[in-house]
Amino acid sequence: MAMQHITSKAEFDDYNKKDEFILLKHSNTCPISAYAYDQYVKFTEENPNFPAVYLVVQEDRALSNEIAETFHVKHESPQVIVFKNGNVAYHTSHRDITVEALEGAIQEQ
Repeated sequence: MAMQHITSKAEFDDYNKKDEFILLKHSNTCPISAYAYDQYVKFTEENPNFPAVYLVVQEDRALSNEIAETFHVKHESPQVIVFKNGNVAYHTSHRDITVEALEGAIQEQ
């Protein structure tokens, strides 16, 4: 399963009905976000059965803000959020987004 770019609340809601999935909030202008994106891609390649989505904060700001408000997770970019059973199970940001951290996060859940 390849990671999917989501752009709407409806797409997010469809994923949030799953038992678990991971979301990356990505900035297409930030070098730290570029690093995090590369780590996220590697994570998805190594864990192809774990549902993975991303949004681009410059393009999908309304969705990004709604997720932050609904789940009470302060918006950061880059940011990874693991959802389990419709709730936030883990989140981290910036240089803490590594393949190892993401694998640890999904194994703990």
